[in-house]
Amino acid sequence: MSAPVMPATAPTEGGSSSSGGEEIAYVSYGGEQHLPLVMSLVDEELSEPYSIFTYRYFVYIWPQLTFLAFDAKDGKCVGTVVCKMGEHRGSFRGYIAMLVVLKPYRGRGIATELVTRSIRVMMESGCEEVTLEAEVTNKGALALYGRLGFIRAKRLYRYYLNGVDAFRLKLLFPRPQLGLHLMMVGDERDEQHMESPYL
Repeated sequence: MSAPVMPATAPTEGGSSSSGGEEIAYVSYGGEQHLPLVMSLVDEELSEPYSIFTYRYFVYIWPQLTFLAFDAKDGKCVGTVVCKMGEHRGSFRGYIAMLVVLKPYRGRGIATELVTRSIRVMMESGCEEVTLEAEVTNKGALALYGRLGFIRAKRLYRYYLNGVDAFRLKLLFPRPQLGLHLMMVGDERDEQHMESPYL
């Protein structure tokens, strides 16, 4: 399956990048002072209501998987991504729970940068895949995740409280051991001088 597309010039942790002519600063979740910012963005932009306990579950256990984007000009928080990771049915899986970018800031690559940062941490932590749900009507989110290599694994009917269906999206990371095994098989085949076009 496709690996995530990592920006060639992604800013370093805590760094900034230019988005649509404006400087955007990206930071990891830094503690309780960031929680109201995350809650405000999600409550304002997403259809699902979440309790403070839900937010705390994510940001206290996996703070390294929550990122925020700030307009460097005025310090306004304009985007966030909240994720988790753990064992799931025999695999170590990452999960993107919430992704929000304020409407005036959309289309500038901010969501891509937030998601890419979280995916990078998940990959470095040993996750084998990343999943999430997105409303079937959310064309922007579906396009974003499609560009990053996610596939539509399943349709979930009336998944959201508003009655809208969801797609479960999945990103599978390449398995290094499998690649190494295939190279070894290839070497053995070469040594045996096999002629079959199927090997």
